[in-house]
Amino acid sequence: MAVVLSKGGTVSLTKEAGPRGLTSITVGLGWDTAPGVEFDLDASAIVVDGTRRALSDEHFVFYNNLTAPGGGVRHTGDNRTGEGDGDDEQLVVELNSVPAHAASIVFVVSIDRAAERAQSFGQVSNAFIRVVNNLDQQELARFDLSYGAGNEAALAFGEVYREADTWKFHAIGDGHPQGFVGILRQYGVNV
Repeated sequence: MAVVLSKGGTVSLTKEAGPRGLTSITVGLGWDTAPGVEFDLDASAIVVDGTRRALSDEHFVFYNNLTAPGGGVRHTGDNRTGEGDGDDEQLVVELNSVPAHAASIVFVVSIDRAAERAQSFGQVSNAFIRVVNNLDQQELARFDLSYGAGNEAALAFGEVYREADTWKFHAIGDGHPQGFVGILRQYGVNV
């Protein structure tokens, strides 16, 4: 059973995986469409160092850059509607392929054309981010993205990080006054 997190919460993914082990995870994003309104949420990941800066621009993984150098993080493709059950977008993390000098992988979710459509996460239904152990498809952690999101159109929702020999997930839930571009700049991605 997954640990349900609130903003600021942390869980040991390694502990939750138990004896099954943990070598590969999927971070999935899901949301529901509202009748007559289209929301296109985009999931992305930034592999950062100990100073919270991207290892390189190529370590920003999204629908137009599907794989980080070394293959540690991979985007599975863009979903523009949110229709259907389960994850609408996914990022796969091969934990053994994450560079040793990477401190964490930050997961960012943004609403495409939010300003043009006057949209925010406060209007999105049933948005969530979850972490699944790829060895047995068990959900390890879940964070509901809608709570407290308000007028934000882009959020750093969570991060996976290494602490000694343990992998953990931290629910961040923070926006940026300059939106998606502001978040990317905060983590040192050239935009």
